[in-house]
Formats: sequence, structure tokens, C-alpha cells
Amino acid sequence: MSRTPAKRLSLKAICLAAVTFTTVAVTAGVAWAAYTDNMYPTQNQLSSCRSESGPDGDVTCQTDNSALNYYMDGSGTNMLETVDRNVVTNVLANIYGPTDLTVTYDTTPAFSGSAETDIVFEESAVGLSSSAAGTTFCNNAADTRRCDQQYVRIRGGGYYTTGVTCHETGHAVGLLHGAQAAPRKSNTDEALGCMETPTDSFEVLDANNIENINATY
Repeated sequence: MSRTPAKRLSLKAICLAAVTFTTVAVTAGVAWAAYTDNMYPTQNQLSSCRSESGPDGDVTCQTDNSALNYYMDGSGTNMLETVDRNVVTNVLANIYGPTDLTVTYDTTPAFSGSAETDIVFEESAVGLSSSAAGTTFCNNAADTRRCDQQYVRIRGGGYYTTGVTCHETGHAVGLLHGAQAAPRKSNTDEALGCMETPTDSFEVLDANNIENINATY
């Protein structure tokens, strides 16, 4: 889902500034109302979370709770190189870490049982369409909404960018594309941040994604 960055950052800032968010009063203070609900499930994405042996392109799960731990393959054919590991570490710490998710790296990952490592990052093109930079799939569904363990699979050769890693991690916590949001938005809507598709290499979580994550977890 990656493409060569073509949009200037200044244009992105202008587009985002044009989005109007409505404040709503809540008991704890003031929060921003989401531009659109792109957190699974929505009225435009209702299919149940399920266990999969590999990617089928149907992303339909939240992670199982706000304590989000992750692991990066460090050996074998799916091993991430150092540069890719650095990208993942940065995205999880500096982009997802400031949300209401509690993000930690799992040095002793679990691949079975009731408390599996939440996200496993792989470098592989197995099961990816020729046009896809990466994919996310549920290896072990906890129930029809949540997944106990999900795999983020991104192909090698420079595809582990900030944007693609942010995008696939977004799917792993339940964020959807614009066409699956409610109300529907264009998949290329700038207000979707890194959940825009195709995804530029510099994209991060924008306000709408953060609002949906914090409202869920």
C-alpha cells in the first residue's frame, strides 16, 4: 500500500487544517469529535473477527485490550533487518505510544495460550498481492471482535517505512480504510493520516485515528 511520496508536507498541512472538528463536552473535560468512525466494527464493515492461517485482505479485528505488546522476527526467512527494526520501534514508541494504548516490546514472545504476543512483525511477501506493500491478519481470534495475536507482514526491499508500518499497525488495533468508515470517506482522504491508501512513506496517525483509538481503548 506504499507509493513514492508525491505530496508536499505543506499541502498535507493545509488539507488537515481545512478539516473542522467539533468539540463536545464530556465529564472529564473537552474532547474532539471524530471526523469519521474508522474503528472496526462500523456499519460498513461488520464481518466477524476470525482466525486465519494467512492474509486474505479482510481486516476485521481489534486487538484484545489496551496493553499492546509486539515482537519483531529476529531470525530465519522472516527476519527484519536493523533498519526495519528501527522503523518499527520508532512507530510503536512515538506514534502509538502517546495514545491510550500501553505499548511494550515483548522480549519473550508467546505464540500459544491465552496471553499471546499481540502483534508479530514479519518481513515477507508471502500471501501479498503484487501491488501490496504489507498486510495484517489475525492468527488467533479471541472472539468475534478482538484478536489475541495478529501478524503484520511487510515485504522487504525498503517497504518498512513509517507510513506502511503505521498503516498495518493501525489495522492490528482495528483502524479501517475510508471506504469502510462511517460515514464513508475516500480511501485517499488526508484526514485518515497513515490509514489513507495508498500510504505515503511519511504518514503518521492523525487526529481522527487517535480519537478512535482512545475512544476504544
